[in-house]
Amino acid sequence: MWDDAFPSFLIGLREGLEAGLIVSVLVATLVRAGARSRLPQVWTGVLAAIALSMSFGAVLTFTAASLSTSAQEAFGGTLSLVAVAFVTAMVFWMRRSARGLASEIKEKVTEALGMGAGVLVLTSFLAVGREGLETALFLWTTARAAKESAGPLTGAGIGLVLAAALCWGLYRRVLRINLTRFFTATGVVLIVIAAGVLGYGLRDLQEGTVLPGGTAYAFDLSGSVDAGAWYSTLLQGVLNLTPTMTWLQVAGYVGYLAVVMTLFVRGVRGQSGAGSGAVGAGAGQGMGAGAGQGMGAGAGGTVAAPKRATAPPAAPPSATEPPSTLTTAPTRRRPAWLIPAAVVAVPALLAGLVVALAHPKPAAGETVAVSETACGQGFTAPQPGRQDFLMRNTGNQTSEVYLIDPSSNAVYGEIEGLAPGTTRDLVATVAGGTYAWRCVPADGKAVTSKAVRVGGAARAHAVVPVSERDLAAPLKAYRAYVDRGLATLVTQTRKLSDDIRAGHLGTARADWLTAHRTYASLGAAYGTFEDFDQKIDGRPDGLPGGVHDKDFTGFLRIEYGLWHGEPAAGLKGVAQQLAEDSAGLRKAFPHQDFDASDLPLRAHEILENTLQFELTGDTDQGSGTGLATADANLAGTRELLAVLKPLLTTRGPRLLPTVDADIARLQKLLDSAHHGTGWTPVDRLDRAAKARLDGATGQLLEDLSPVPDLLEVRKSA
Repeated sequence: MWDDAFPSFLIGLREGLEAGLIVSVLVATLVRAGARSRLPQVWTGVLAAIALSMSFGAVLTFTAASLSTSAQEAFGGTLSLVAVAFVTAMVFWMRRSARGLASEIKEKVTEALGMGAGVLVLTSFLAVGREGLETALFLWTTARAAKESAGPLTGAGIGLVLAAALCWGLYRRVLRINLTRFFTATGVVLIVIAAGVLGYGLRDLQEGTVLPGGTAYAFDLSGSVDAGAWYSTLLQGVLNLTPTMTWLQVAGYVGYLAVVMTLFVRGVRGQSGAGSGAVGAGAGQGMGAGAGQGMGAGAGGTVAAPKRATAPPAAPPSATEPPSTLTTAPTRRRPAWLIPAAVVAVPALLAGLVVALAHPKPAAGETVAVSETACGQGFTAPQPGRQDFLMRNTGNQTSEVYLIDPSSNAVYGEIEGLAPGTTRDLVATVAGGTYAWRCVPADGKAVTSKAVRVGGAARAHAVVPVSERDLAAPLKAYRAYVDRGLATLVTQTRKLSDDIRAGHLGTARADWLTAHRTYASLGAAYGTFEDFDQKIDGRPDGLPGGVHDKDFTGFLRIEYGLWHGEPAAGLKGVAQQLAEDSAGLRKAFPHQDFDASDLPLRAHEILENTLQFELTGDTDQGSGTGLATADANLAGTRELLAVLKPLLTTRGPRLLPTVDADIARLQKLLDSAHHGTGWTPVDRLDRAAKARLDGATGQLLEDLSPVPDLLEVRKSA
């Protein structure tokens, strides 16, 4: 997670330190001026700035979530460019202002002291609010690039806490920092990170069809670079450098880095010799520029603790002033909590209002008929945006219905199992393009409605349907893979049977694992193996006699015997039966029905079973080799994705690189549990290792979940 957290950590540290220094100067000035009673005004402004920043982050998050896929890409890409602009401006501003920051803030506070409470609240609000808004924008951008929020939020939190600790140390005069050097060094790193954010933003704009060149790749190293290796993860998480980048991304990255870094370095050299810019603060006294100098940069830019200021004595009452004879009515004081509560509540309420108004509600739906004779009746050209269509089955058969682009058969939305006489909502995003309805009765021919044209340049996200013909080549390739695996399995189970017959149980244990891994790697075909799967790899669950039941056979029965001290004589028959069942499966497999639509489903289900059974130790019968089986299941998943790659590349171009990285991460964790010929049993993994393994498998399953929908077989005629 640290690779995703580091950019946000650096932003949190820099922006937190910048805002913290400003607050420290505000507090120190009030303390030195004997105006401690006005400190709540500073904290009220700070609290309001924090509330505004968090509300801004919420608005960004919910606004993006309500957009269509292409609009999300365009929105995210645009804000990535805005974030780069803000970060660049912040880097140059702090390079120039670090040395004179204290004196500048002191002047503003001095003016505010004479102008009332509201001005002081506004001063602290504006000083901290700018940093907070910049932090929220950059954090949202990095979280979107990382596709998860835990890492960026953790990094930003650590950076802000560290910045607060540094500011406290400066205020209490236990710490001195050369701000010029600090902001210069972090500025260089941030420029490199911002170049990556720029490249990511340009890619988003290309995928949102705002910019051209989305398929003009400068390089594609996805086939030769291990996307899950530590260096790949580091480069992608910190610098947003991916194995595949377009020419526009490369040009933006290199151009930004060359121009901005050159200007930044030249500016740093131009300021060399202007002072060290070190900062320190007296305990409870603030930041000043040498004894008796007030707040600002002293000689050589060193900021040190000032002398304590002595408040002038209060003037005695005038001897000629008559005592007051009027009684002033007591004023009703506001509760102390009212203003702080208000400054938190108001930005939150405004953010909620913006989200509610900005969230595009589906347009009032029109009722559209679904039947063989009246498919699409009632459908008129809708307005662009999210639409809620009321689909009513007016026929006499349960039907499926799809909103499609008739020129390409791409699907924008669908309903399955719409019963006669029922109505269901179909929500879809409509943009510029041609639309029609396709009604598919359970026992009938698909019918396509008349097409309508919707004006507009942007196009809504659609999935190009897959036919059984499209899956024919992947199915043929995968059947060949399974057939080869079964031939190997027959040889291996015969050897296992021979080992047990000869009484070589030590050899039999090693050969058992080899054969079982071969079978586990054929997981995508288990739905076609019919009764053979229960005979070859069935569990004892539900059997009256459990592990001693006569119907408990196959690999797991032999595993139980080999690792529980059962003599060879008791295992001969089971091993012989396993070899015969394996041979029978190989002979039957070419004639078994293997539905092409099962391939996309198995891409997710193999590892779903792995997480449920192997990684819980549920299937372990004593060998402790659950992770070896999980490794074989992962190999089977990788083989399946290889044959599906041509179809997935065109329908989900960003899916495969993500999945490849997930697989590499999981493979690395499994490899760490493999020691020579042995494997660490699941129940002996320490808690952290088990959590990482479960987390990596769960993440891979989540990223594989779109595969069945992307490659679902739909009727097109």
